[in-house]
Amino acid sequence: MTTDEITELLTEAYVDELETVMNYLTNAIVLDGVHAEEVKESLEADVQEELEHARMLGNRLKQLEQSPPGSAAFEASQSGLQPPEDTTDVQSVIEGVLEAEDDAIETYQSLHEAATEANDPVTEDVAVTILSDEEAHRTEFRGFQKEFPSD
Repeated sequence: MTTDEITELLTEAYVDELETVMNYLTNAIVLDGVHAEEVKESLEADVQEELEHARMLGNRLKQLEQSPPGSAAFEASQSGLQPPEDTTDVQSVIEGVLEAEDDAIETYQSLHEAATEANDPVTEDVAVTILSDEEAHRTEFRGFQKEFPSD
């Protein structure tokens, strides 16, 4: 039916998406300043998309007769996306988002490869769908990085 590698990657991605939701939401709330507004709006919009990714991954786990993990299994790993002490430090949030998106893209590429090898076209489709969204997020935040004023 499926390989342990696929369920491990689906589970890892599920947890990562939920951590991303928490960090994007927190940063969208705490950032201050005129320059922060566009980044905050983008983070707020991305929260819903990342939550939908988690739903897709959790549903795929269920279809594979696995269960998505609860909070007891959660270990935070996105140190670069923690809210900055200086709430006007939008650049550090942009860099954290880019790091998180790079990690997500790597995970979804690995998931796609594992699903292809296991002849699991449904998981392949999930991986490609989410991968496309993550690449779009990365492109958007690369644009913010180029335009954002550096002190």
